[in-house]
Amino acid sequence: MPNILLTRIDNRLIHGQVATQWSKIVGANLLLVANDEVAHDEFRQSLMDMAAPSFAQTRYFTIDKTINVIHKASDSQLIFLICETPQDVLRLVKGGVPIKKVNIGNMHMAEGKHQVTKAVCVDESDIQAFKELKELGVELEIRRVPSESADDINKLFN
Repeated sequence: MPNILLTRIDNRLIHGQVATQWSKIVGANLLLVANDEVAHDEFRQSLMDMAAPSFAQTRYFTIDKTINVIHKASDSQLIFLICETPQDVLRLVKGGVPIKKVNIGNMHMAEGKHQVTKAVCVDESDIQAFKELKELGVELEIRRVPSESADDINKLFN
């Protein structure tokens, strides 16, 4: 069973908050970005590597590769799993990745989305993915940084 310490949805993937706050709080030594686009974008990977903490390794896998290899992770790998969208997390869960809890950090405003918290904007596809995750027994938490208290998760469904 892989040691997934935290799964986070964050449009920015690896950046300052993830590197300096979340990684330390959870004690991760591997930041695994599961994203189809980034897995093939060496430029974005190099930018994220610069932001990553020195005490953690980084990996950039497609959703399918994550599903296929995460169960081979060493017990010593303390994994912080980072996804861009709730749809990516849902694909991972449906693919058998043992995700029990999801931290929802940053989901930027875009066409068709509405703001539910200071840092989270959703559309109908996001809402549906969150509903499915909840039905699959995944705990959802909206929290931008570890020092803040969690926002009311029901805001996602309004």
